[in-house]
Amino acid sequence: MTTKPALYVVILAGGGGTRLWPFSRKRLPKHLLPVCGPRTLLAETHRRIQPLVADDHVMVITVAEHAETARCQLGAVPEDNIVVEPLGRGTGPAVGLMAKIIHQREPDAVMISLHADHAIDDEEGFRSVLLAAAQAAQDGHLVTLGITPTSPETGYGYIQRGVRLRQADGHELYRVLRFTEKPAAELARSFVESGDYFWNSGIFIWQVKALLEEFRRQRPVFYAQLQSLEPFLNSPDQDAAIARLWPQVESTSIDVGIMEGARNVAMIPASIGWNDVGCWTSVAERSHPDAAGNVLQGAPVAIDCKDTFVHSSGLLVAALGVEGLVIVATEDAVLVCPKERAQDVRQIVEALKKQGREEYL
Repeated sequence: MTTKPALYVVILAGGGGTRLWPFSRKRLPKHLLPVCGPRTLLAETHRRIQPLVADDHVMVITVAEHAETARCQLGAVPEDNIVVEPLGRGTGPAVGLMAKIIHQREPDAVMISLHADHAIDDEEGFRSVLLAAAQAAQDGHLVTLGITPTSPETGYGYIQRGVRLRQADGHELYRVLRFTEKPAAELARSFVESGDYFWNSGIFIWQVKALLEEFRRQRPVFYAQLQSLEPFLNSPDQDAAIARLWPQVESTSIDVGIMEGARNVAMIPASIGWNDVGCWTSVAERSHPDAAGNVLQGAPVAIDCKDTFVHSSGLLVAALGVEGLVIVATEDAVLVCPKERAQDVRQIVEALKKQGREEYL
């Protein structure tokens, strides 16, 4: 009799959430904040996957300055399962490290990799797709979830599906032809109209040994660095060993570093009400507008406004006769921009960095 391989969920709790400035800051980024409700995005992500795995099979990777806050928000997750990077090196090294740690524990394990800062409406459907993907991963596929697009978004990457492979637990499994990073508006429109392109969710499912083989094939230098960590993983010396190595590690994303060149990549389409909560208009989409299309958070005053998002967690915000704006006020900063520029808020963060105004980052 064959037994199912162990299933692990890895939550990537890094990233700065710069497009949600000034609410999201370096010291407390968006996944550690209650952006879409009373719980933080990290806590919501943990709650969402609890029906799939026990807490001892939940793994989290975060950077050192956020580790203690993450531990407090994930009290049920064993402390040994919260892995600390001394500094961020992108999702590629983070995912590779977690795969190596899990592989040392259970070599045949299947790993679900997802982000701490996404929101999902259809949680039961989400878990169903993940289980189907885990089944497909047992056959050696590197599986990703492709989100059925509802609009030609330029802030997301896209996945082009190829031939149908088979059904996996009631869900269709397709070959992946290519990944495309955030396209221009016209190209995004053609993608959506074709019906063959899906938003890249950044959610991946694979056997850890299959993923590590791709690292060995495509990223041999980093694979050798991972191998050098082996004596220290799952031991009291783990964090110190990672801290010594990590400054030497090259930054890359898992998409560019591995998935774009990987063999046997497959996709399951998913219509699950996914939102990456990537900018203020994404937050507005998850809220209930008033009759004029305004979304008001905190206690702002809005008179004769239309299609405007206002978030106040500090100063009183009063808006009069404005339309199509994002207005966000905290105790020490105010953001005002047209909704169509919400994806560009990170430019303000970059400008503040250049000006040396660290107190606002």
